[in-house]
Amino acid sequence: MIKSFRGGIHPNGNKSYTADKLIEIAPLPSVVIIPVRQHIGAPCLPIVAKGDFVKKGQVIASSDAFVSSPVHASISGMVKEVAEYPHVVFGKCLSIVIENDGKDEWVEGIPCERDWEKLKGNEIGNIIKDAGIVGMGGATFPTHVKLSPPKEKKIDTFILNAAECEPYLTADHRMMLEYSQQICTGVKIVMKVLGVQKAYVGIEDNKPDAVIAMKRAFEGTTVQVKEIPTKYPQGSEKMLIKVLADREVPSGNLPMDVGVVVQNVGTVIAIYDAVVRGIPLIQRVTTISGSAVKEPKNLLLRIGTTFEEAIDNCGGFIEKPAKVIMGGPMMGFAQSNLKVSIIKGVSGILGLTKKDVNNGTESPCIRCGKCVSVCPCGLNPGMLSILGQKNLYQEAKEEQNLLDCAECGSCVYVCPAKRNIVQYIRYCKMQNAAQTAKLNAAYAAKK
Repeated sequence: MIKSFRGGIHPNGNKSYTADKLIEIAPLPSVVIIPVRQHIGAPCLPIVAKGDFVKKGQVIASSDAFVSSPVHASISGMVKEVAEYPHVVFGKCLSIVIENDGKDEWVEGIPCERDWEKLKGNEIGNIIKDAGIVGMGGATFPTHVKLSPPKEKKIDTFILNAAECEPYLTADHRMMLEYSQQICTGVKIVMKVLGVQKAYVGIEDNKPDAVIAMKRAFEGTTVQVKEIPTKYPQGSEKMLIKVLADREVPSGNLPMDVGVVVQNVGTVIAIYDAVVRGIPLIQRVTTISGSAVKEPKNLLLRIGTTFEEAIDNCGGFIEKPAKVIMGGPMMGFAQSNLKVSIIKGVSGILGLTKKDVNNGTESPCIRCGKCVSVCPCGLNPGMLSILGQKNLYQEAKEEQNLLDCAECGSCVYVCPAKRNIVQYIRYCKMQNAAQTAKLNAAYAAKK
């Protein structure tokens, strides 16, 4: 019997909007706005300028840092501008605007067919790095870094995160049904890079057709496809590791510290495209859903397509949405501007009406303990929110294990006081990061 993780909640999935919708290839946008920051780590710098002509798949921004990932042109055409534009996470970001020339030409050398089984692990790693692949479930951690753990960290297990536990989102579900062979090959490639024989595919039991498709795809391999009970936040790495491998990632540690690496469905498909077909990451499948959207869909969109254009491809809004969210409703980011663009980590765009949004007035914490009971990380979210509200971010880190928080939002979901717990926690993390950067800069200056 599969053991579940502690805590968690059971929100309404709202998957029916798009679960049965085939992935559609969106029309090419006339203009793409491609931010140079699309991943965790060092941001890239533009290597093209206004007036340059670029082709699809050409590197247009890069960095020498190890924890970084290059950015590629998603269409062919002329660079119209390199300037600050709205960003889905950072507010504003330096972006490269490309005007479509209608040719959709690949840069020389792309695509190319490869026999991946003849490649060495380090060669595959370099291909993944050059292809600009990052975690496409939303975390956007550079994939080549995750697949090259330190030698002292012995990895023995790979997990394909196919849980897709966020309400509304069905992109991974559809990819499992429509791209099952690419997923299978992508998993084999990752296993070769990591040098592991053991692998699991974790799929929530609200996707029985995906379970069947994946079992069929992995038949005859050592990969075990596991149907796991539906519970949010099942797709969080530490939770999935507990459920599938029965290993607990200690406080302050990473999955690699217990011998596990986890990747998302979209990420392994991107790995397949890069390693087998020679294609860099220039597009992704995104769910456009919610009660305000006229015709919810799963769309294959070029990176840099604006939210406005993506939503127009779904017939626009039935009514003015009360909230537009990038990602899912639990961990996503509300947007105030539809001119923001699709980046590598945008798994969904939700247009929600007033009936879907709880805009209750925040009140002081009543110490009911509900947030503690549902926290999958074993934290006291209520106390973290109070410390954040009082700007006591050091205490939050040192006394309440702030950095262990996965920001899943389960605490907010059950809070009767309607407290913005996750926002306070994110604020604390930002303050800690800023303080760390300041100390590092001061140390470097002394040296």
